[in-house]
Amino acid sequence: MQNKYKARATIVTLTTLAMVVAPNIILAQAAPQAEIVRRTQGALVMENVPITPDNVRERLIQYNNVRAAGFAGFAPDGSILISTRFAETSQIHAVSRPMGARYQLTYYPEQIGGVSTIPKSNNFIFTKDRGGDEFFQYHLFNRATGTTTQLTEAGTRNESRNISRDGKMMAWSVSRSGSSVREIVVMNIAEPSSKRVVYRADGAWFVADFSPDGRKLLIGQSISVTQSKRAILDIASGVVTPITPNLRVSYDGGQFSPDGRFIYLGTDENSDFAYGVKIELATGRRTRVTPNINWDVEGISLSQNGQNLAYVVNEEGRSKLYLLPTTQGARAAMIALPTGVVGGLEWSDDSQKLGLALSTSSAPSDAYVYTLASRSLIRWTRSEIGGLNPATFVEPRLIRYPTFDEISGQRRTIPAWVYEPKTPGPHPVIIQIHGGPEGQSRPNFSSTIQYWVNDLGATVIVPNVRGSTGYGKAYVDLDNGSKRMDSVKDIGSLLDWIGTQANMNKNKVAVYGGSYGGFMVLASMTNYNDRLAGGVDIVGISSLVTFLENTQGYRRDLRRVEYGDERDPAVREFMTRTAPLTNAGNINRPLFVIQGHNDPRVPQSEAEQIVARVRANGVNVWYMLGMDEGHGFAKKSNRDAQREAETLFFREIFGN
Repeated sequence: MQNKYKARATIVTLTTLAMVVAPNIILAQAAPQAEIVRRTQGALVMENVPITPDNVRERLIQYNNVRAAGFAGFAPDGSILISTRFAETSQIHAVSRPMGARYQLTYYPEQIGGVSTIPKSNNFIFTKDRGGDEFFQYHLFNRATGTTTQLTEAGTRNESRNISRDGKMMAWSVSRSGSSVREIVVMNIAEPSSKRVVYRADGAWFVADFSPDGRKLLIGQSISVTQSKRAILDIASGVVTPITPNLRVSYDGGQFSPDGRFIYLGTDENSDFAYGVKIELATGRRTRVTPNINWDVEGISLSQNGQNLAYVVNEEGRSKLYLLPTTQGARAAMIALPTGVVGGLEWSDDSQKLGLALSTSSAPSDAYVYTLASRSLIRWTRSEIGGLNPATFVEPRLIRYPTFDEISGQRRTIPAWVYEPKTPGPHPVIIQIHGGPEGQSRPNFSSTIQYWVNDLGATVIVPNVRGSTGYGKAYVDLDNGSKRMDSVKDIGSLLDWIGTQANMNKNKVAVYGGSYGGFMVLASMTNYNDRLAGGVDIVGISSLVTFLENTQGYRRDLRRVEYGDERDPAVREFMTRTAPLTNAGNINRPLFVIQGHNDPRVPQSEAEQIVARVRANGVNVWYMLGMDEGHGFAKKSNRDAQREAETLFFREIFGN
């Protein structure tokens, strides 16, 4: 029997439709004269992707085996739960003491998503989907027996679970394929058959918190990155009472105070930046609880006893962690951290410890615990870095380059992180563009970037073009609707800046990005083809019209706020006219497209149509399709193959 992981290659001359490689899976059609080398490797189907030489694979093994740990919660026995990977996918492990051994609890071929610990119990609830389809299911893990119980209905998408303070009840939101309707569901955890719908509405509704007495829910609706709502849902009656104004305002998170009188959350009401606020439910009175600064406050977390508020300030992408007593007139104190990016704030049930994950530019994410009594921050995990020497890791420098337009009479500038080799230049350049578009590139650890810099000898530039978060909501809005191509012009301005740098080779510049970043890659190649050596598009959008028509219904309206409504003839004309798919005839530089077959966000058709269109130009397009993947590759073997292929692609277009 042939090993399914052994590479198999065939040469196919396509004169009609592309070959069917699996039931109902048709790869892209090429020009009649095009010759395509297709091979399979495990669950990957690849076209024109060369077999990786042993020396490339062996060097990448170290970078590909860098691990990271995320903080997942406190257990009553004093241990913590973390998420980390020791095989194909990230799973849940328990750690009993700082730097103690990791004891693996879950073993699944699919990665484990979010985890919720249950008050007064060692059990926990975790999230898992199938093949990246994002139809998340909740499972209860019983640590005493090692057994798992699925709590949710197969074929549904389950999100935003919250557990009551007594550990008995769980509430969450449910959506179904093709529908924009959400159902808020409540269930007794010990009796999964008790689940019942307590609220149903169109739109992206979710659960933020249980009231202390378990009778009410704080729920929210996401309308866009700059607009959302919060309301109180009475579980017994189903009555919903709005607590936020019907304004274009964004809210982040939300927790009840222990007495149920107040809600603590983040907002940007009457401000360009987010801050912490306390809302009195009886009167609607709002009290600002964090200082007035020109950076976003994020990750607000109230201790279980309500005595302390922890929050993170996103200062030009770097995290600053603060602890604020909730007593009147108290001042926030900064908790000393290594320079990096904080995530996953969570208090212990006794309110004496704060758990978090921290990633720096030179170290992957690890779990930390801050103890109030000793005012000490203790590192609990030390993730492996593949045997690499951390002294070789490159720290980025922050630059701001001028772009095409002005603000207050001055040229607008775009922030970007620059990672540079320590060897003499000029170096080839990889521009890595984040997705979202409401995202932000931050100086956390990336083994991929470190490999590009140290082994490929490339300078890596990671810009936060207009539309990125972290720089105020006015900046986020700069690329909405008909302003979409202004963010692409920001890449054109970056190419201008690269041309002025003596240590960068302006003739060897590649663009790289996933999701919306993939759209930016394709749009950059259609607009600046002659100034680029090539591009890597990962699960990217090739046409906003076809994307909006084919993305899952539960997220379509949310995306229309950002991109525009393709059902409007004027908007549709603009989207079609500016689409990479429409302008793909401009591309004659090498292109590598990577796609997950089960992607519910950017469907496979977005990749298929751009591959076919660019091949029609006579371009040798590389294509990699993960049959067991969704919106990006989650399984290690697939990610390893992706990194190997990207390396070969960059070597080919850079000529090294």
